[in-house]
Amino acid sequence: MRAVLRGVGHAYPGGNPLFTALTVTLEPDRVYGLVGPSGSGKSTLLAIVAGWLRPTYGRVERNGIESVRWVLQNPHGVARRSAIDHVALPLMARGLPRRRAQAAAAALLVDFGIGSTADRQFRDLSGGEAQRLMLARAMACEPSLCLVDEPTAQLDQHSAAAVSQSLAALASKGSIVVVATHDPQARAACTDIIDLTDHAPT
Repeated sequence: MRAVLRGVGHAYPGGNPLFTALTVTLEPDRVYGLVGPSGSGKSTLLAIVAGWLRPTYGRVERNGIESVRWVLQNPHGVARRSAIDHVALPLMARGLPRRRAQAAAAALLVDFGIGSTADRQFRDLSGGEAQRLMLARAMACEPSLCLVDEPTAQLDQHSAAAVSQSLAALASKGSIVVVATHDPQARAACTDIIDLTDHAPT
């Protein structure tokens, strides 16, 4: 399983290219940090990697990627639903009986360091807990490719470090993880860096 970008670049109609000539192979068990200044095209590149946007230049080859999850910068959940339900529901959607789904969800919450939040409503979670919950939910979906947009932008240093550990846990389960970030701490936690500054048009 992998995604290969060959000479990828993109420009929106009437605009200059955001980035050009990007060639990289994305593989499981790695966390790719996508960095660059605001406006450099990080979110655009996430959409291209996902297959939701066709690049203006180059091509993307996806081999064995069957599912894609996108974890947004601002975690969105159901305010009155418990944390464990957020993770159990996608497991049930995949066919697990409720009891097994809840047991698996509880284990995932522990893996992501938020086991104590299982019975708390989403609205009562801290920002860091909510972000880790969305990563645990993504893991429950067993994505081939997980795209994460600015996961630590609004978190304190401790919560940001916990989220970075959760990203590593997600990759260790066999997902390709690509993280758009401005955060030096999150960048340092990635195994590989894709710097769009290196691909800015000349």
